[in-house]
Amino acid sequence: MEVSFSQNATMKYLLMGGASSSILVHGFSWLYGSSGGEIELQEIVNGLINTQMYNSPGISIALISITVGLGFKLSPAPFHQCTLDVYEGVWFVRQIPTSISISEKEARNPLFDSDSPTPVIAFLSVTSKVAASASATRILDIPFYFSSSEWHLLLEILAILSMILGNLLAITQTSMKRMLAYSSIGQIGYVIIGIIVGDSNDGYAGMITYMLFYISMNLGTFACIVLFGLPLCLLSLGGLPPLAGFFGKLYLFWCGWQAGLYFLVSIGLLTSVLSIYYYLKIIKLLMTGRKQEITPYVLNYRRSPLRSNNSIELSMTVCVIASTIPGISMNPILAIAHDTLF
Repeated sequence: MEVSFSQNATMKYLLMGGASSSILVHGFSWLYGSSGGEIELQEIVNGLINTQMYNSPGISIALISITVGLGFKLSPAPFHQCTLDVYEGVWFVRQIPTSISISEKEARNPLFDSDSPTPVIAFLSVTSKVAASASATRILDIPFYFSSSEWHLLLEILAILSMILGNLLAITQTSMKRMLAYSSIGQIGYVIIGIIVGDSNDGYAGMITYMLFYISMNLGTFACIVLFGLPLCLLSLGGLPPLAGFFGKLYLFWCGWQAGLYFLVSIGLLTSVLSIYYYLKIIKLLMTGRKQEITPYVLNYRRSPLRSNNSIELSMTVCVIASTIPGISMNPILAIAHDTLF
């Protein structure tokens, strides 16, 4: 098995992760020095006021560095280049059973074939984005309170690029995991709207609620062994009612509209409609594609002794339920989200 592409993707992820963390720490060092050596977020604000450094060039450098560092963690456009290869090329030596006689040409359907282990990609697709978005809400809102207009502008640019490029480029993909990688770029653009709105118009509550739905929807799309669950999770990602993704986007966009982000919300609505096209393309292939077009690894999934089928199917069931039912009754989720960050 050739691992050159996988090794390349691994090195990209390692180097970009290290570089982004270094840039992030560089931004924190400017905050540390400008605030007089404070490390607590609220104390940093007090220190900036005492030292009269809250509008200094050093704070601008810190803001740019931290935004870039968080950008690589969130993977919005244009910080998405590493994400695409990682989704498709994380190193994985897989055992393909030899009990099925199938030609190499038939075995390699580009929509489903990939070197990346699906559970690992599912984990990477949600954990970094959830952690980075939660960090961004606190880091940007508290220490950079006096520079809110500047980081709002930066995030608006990232959100617009992510929603447009992510959804447009996803349409052209032939690899399912690469398509979902571009989809995740578009999804993070919607999340950024909640960060921009902030706590004043329930933006953070909307962001947290949508991220909770996003976790189950995205994990459900990668746990595509159960045919019934994948279409539901995909349609929920697209925002079709009455699935949870629809209500999550509805609340998030409503918060953005109340905050006056009319242009961002309009782009979000248009790109959400656009995303339904490539999600339906996957569903169509699942429903109409020939059995010979699916890789032997998927066809022999239940015969693999290395996996716990019951646990994966249970996880898939939980993801499907979480992608459909919670949207109908969102009040308890919103109540929890209101008290989560602040």
